[in-house]
Amino acid sequence: MLIEKIIFNLLAFSLFVIMFFKMIRKNDTNYLAILILESIGILISFICILFKINMNALMLILVYILSVILPIVIIFLEKKGMNISAFGMQWIAKLYIITGNNKQAKSILINLAEKYPEDYMTHKLLAETYEKEGGVRKAIDEYVKMIEINKQDYDSYFRISYLLNESDRKEEASIMLKNLISKKPDYVEASVLLGDILCEEEKYKEALSVYNTALRYAPNNYDLYYSMGIAYTLLNDFANAKTCYEKAATINTLLYNGYYNLGQISLIFGELDEAEQFFMKSLHGDDVEPDAYYNLAKICMLKGDKENAINYVNMAIELDKTFIKKANEEPVFIPIKSLIRFPIIDEEDIVSRKITLSKMELKVKKYLEDTYQLVNKLGHNDIKMHKNKSMKTKEIENEKFKQRDD
Repeated sequence: MLIEKIIFNLLAFSLFVIMFFKMIRKNDTNYLAILILESIGILISFICILFKINMNALMLILVYILSVILPIVIIFLEKKGMNISAFGMQWIAKLYIITGNNKQAKSILINLAEKYPEDYMTHKLLAETYEKEGGVRKAIDEYVKMIEINKQDYDSYFRISYLLNESDRKEEASIMLKNLISKKPDYVEASVLLGDILCEEEKYKEALSVYNTALRYAPNNYDLYYSMGIAYTLLNDFANAKTCYEKAATINTLLYNGYYNLGQISLIFGELDEAEQFFMKSLHGDDVEPDAYYNLAKICMLKGDKENAINYVNMAIELDKTFIKKANEEPVFIPIKSLIRFPIIDEEDIVSRKITLSKMELKVKKYLEDTYQLVNKLGHNDIKMHKNKSMKTKEIENEKFKQRDD
């Protein structure tokens, strides 16, 4: 029993010395906490030997954990490449971030980055903190350092591209995204973002090429089909747009804006029953709910259902006061105009509701609304002729989608 205690103390003391010289060699006082814990374990063991005290099982386990197991685990993890000192300080920084003290967290992380410039996690935490605060340039700098440490850090490539795009540096973002996709073609989020940037630049055919290539790696990605629907819509190819929106809606039944777009397309072609079904499905989407009610009111008027038309247009106005002017100027509502509840409100006091749709989604929404107004002037027969011409293209695209699904 005495021999066991002597061996234990020799081992514990040896580990203490190793940890002490680690602290000296690295000039890192963060090891001091570990040394204190070790010394407590050694001291307890020494006192028990000196006064011939038998430790109970719980005390014995505690002493072994503090004096032997803890330093051995630390040495093992450092052999595997983990920086224990940095790891501990990173957790302290995380706690500061959780409590909202970003200033103190950044101070710790900046000091760590200076002491350990090759520590990937330190730069990651700094990048994420800067990004949350809106410090785009500093966040990008940290993501670049992460890539220098790990050349295959594709997520950081993407974050840089995303931040460049958000900073309206679209050309740089496009270049980075193309490089990323060339290295990792199955990085679907990069393809979606690149395609979206191309759409914003009105390069819809190029965007469709990017989306189609990405579908090889993610044939059931609703973002791709939804984005393709947007591109086809702005190319005036409503048949293929409808196919893509329907595919996206099949994958994600909560794609309410997709249902709304489908309703708009059906309304353009005068397919009232189908448009009504799509608008009803889109009613659960906060961004398009009043718009859906407004269009349902128009459909009811076209079908001769004045009672429901009145209810729907009143609901649209109740949800969004900007529909007061629209409803007042809409010719189809003339027969029921006196029955619509137009609240007495100064036009200057009307505030647009908060909408989370992207710029491209809003652009498509307006484009479809404008197209519907144009249809009313041209007549549905002309539009149906255009639809029939695009049906062959749609059949070809459908065949492509089927082959991809197979």
